[in-house]
Amino acid sequence: MLIRAARLDDLPAVYRICHETGLPQDGSARSPELLGHVYVGPYLVAPGARAVVVVDDEGVGGYLLCARDTRAHEAWVEQHWLPGLRADHPLDIPRSPADQEVVELLHTPDIAPDSVVADFPAHLHIDLFGRLQGQGLGRSLIDELITVLTEEGIPGIHLGVGLDNAGAIRFYGRLGFVELTRSASTVYMGRRL
Repeated sequence: MLIRAARLDDLPAVYRICHETGLPQDGSARSPELLGHVYVGPYLVAPGARAVVVVDDEGVGGYLLCARDTRAHEAWVEQHWLPGLRADHPLDIPRSPADQEVVELLHTPDIAPDSVVADFPAHLHIDLFGRLQGQGLGRSLIDELITVLTEEGIPGIHLGVGLDNAGAIRFYGRLGFVELTRSASTVYMGRRL
């Protein structure tokens, strides 16, 4: 198994991981690229982002993505990433409810609360295919990221977890993340560095 910096040629693999691990619970259809446009693509190209992938015999099977400065990342995404995607995916075209939900995120992205970003300016996304789970890899990836961010003087990191994802909330709790606040669908958790 190899952990390395993500490259542009990893985009199809990380999009696939994001799509397959983020399928709607009700089994409804979702276009394969949409979720990746929101949650992974910008992290492989935006300045100041950190992206690593996990490669095993079957190929890229996981990733850890981080924006060191959430507000700067959000501004870059708004200016450079979203305009073309909004043009390609207008709100008023009929599509599946699952796709519409993601297209709405392209037009009105989730913005981290000021109360979270003030003390926890960095944020992360992590996804591993099932074949890589349960081996301590998620913990190892996050621990390495925390070491790097601490050395860079970043005071804290946060992430958003779906309210219905009790397993992930427990996992992050075991890694020292605490609940900071909630929205209608998301628990924001943070860890001081």
